[in-house]
Amino acid sequence: MGAATTLTANSHLLLPTYRSLFGLSPFQITVVDSKSLVSCPNNNNIVKRRYAVAGGGGGVRCKAVASETVTTKRSGYQIQTLTNWLLKQEQTGVIDAELTIVLSSISIACKQIASLVQRASISNLTGVQGAVNIQGEDQKKLDVVSNEVFSNCLRSSGRTGIIASEEEDVPVAVEESYSGNYIAVLDPLDGSSNIDAAVSTGSIFGIYSPNDECLADIGDDSSSNLGNAEQRCVVNVCQPGSNLLAAGYCMYSSSIIFVLTLGNGVFAFTLEPMYGEFVLTQENIQIPKAGKIYSFNEGNYQLWDDKLKKYIDDLKDPGPSGKPYSARYIGSLVGDFHRTLLYGGIYGYPRDKKSKNGKLRLLYECAPMSFIVEQAGGKGSDGHQRVLDIQPVEVHQRVPLYIGSVEEVEKLEKYLA
Repeated sequence: MGAATTLTANSHLLLPTYRSLFGLSPFQITVVDSKSLVSCPNNNNIVKRRYAVAGGGGGVRCKAVASETVTTKRSGYQIQTLTNWLLKQEQTGVIDAELTIVLSSISIACKQIASLVQRASISNLTGVQGAVNIQGEDQKKLDVVSNEVFSNCLRSSGRTGIIASEEEDVPVAVEESYSGNYIAVLDPLDGSSNIDAAVSTGSIFGIYSPNDECLADIGDDSSSNLGNAEQRCVVNVCQPGSNLLAAGYCMYSSSIIFVLTLGNGVFAFTLEPMYGEFVLTQENIQIPKAGKIYSFNEGNYQLWDDKLKKYIDDLKDPGPSGKPYSARYIGSLVGDFHRTLLYGGIYGYPRDKKSKNGKLRLLYECAPMSFIVEQAGGKGSDGHQRVLDIQPVEVHQRVPLYIGSVEEVEKLEKYLA
């Protein structure tokens, strides 16, 4: 080869990986004769290796150059799946391998439930099961099935020690757990009353750190059923939302959207039906600081206290702008929350004369959603204090919830003060 040929770092040769492997600044690749060596500076020494160049027997020598900005054009076929994203979080030390497996198991459960929801009418899964859950609510057939799906996926992961679900009377200790032992809190199918009308529904989850004392108790009680051990584990499940390691939800609608936070931002993944993988579609979601949408069940208006009525009345007043707030209410927490997260505004489920503490459960609805919204720059409140600071005293404890844009939630708190 007569003259050396210089290629930039974003050429089609797959050598830019040297930059990630050896911490190089942007570099040039110089093609020389076949006996030359690749010389790439490492932090401590020089790495030398012989390479063949396609179309000729030449080798390459790479050398660091000045800090020239390299813009890599993203391929139209380049995607990032939830699995790949979780592995990157593991590699950077955000989560450990055990939590990666737990979250992957949850995503698999969500895929199964999405399929069941879409085929509910065909598979005769609409209507009620005929049983009543611990909250006194009629269980839909899909409530029961979804709870079983989540339970099976988390058990089979071998990394979950305790499962607390809206559909279970008490937390369930997992005998099959051998590593990780995370605590999972679940609302397996939120908004199931909408199933028969094919309105959006979702699954909500939160993950807490393992508790060794509880697991030791379970091991000691292996000779009989786990009823007593479950009761001893209740106190370990009842943790404030500020202890959450991860939280998220999966919305079953026109798209299947999996939203997740590990405490370092909020990320959304959309299920690609062609090959059955969740694909990253939104990074570092930020809720607007304010909004013009409110989401309350105004059918209960007459049951609210006067301060809340005044707040709602003022939202309806056009004021100087000449435009009042818009009312949007689906009746599915996941659906209403997802819209609020993207567009801003406020979602509320207050206490009233019938439900003294509201109807939403603190552990597996209010706390995970508040963790998500705070990671997106929003706020979750019970009207007087931060939801994540509330210490649960029972597994199925209910609290009022006001969640959404910071300015909107703070405005409501002033009315209720």
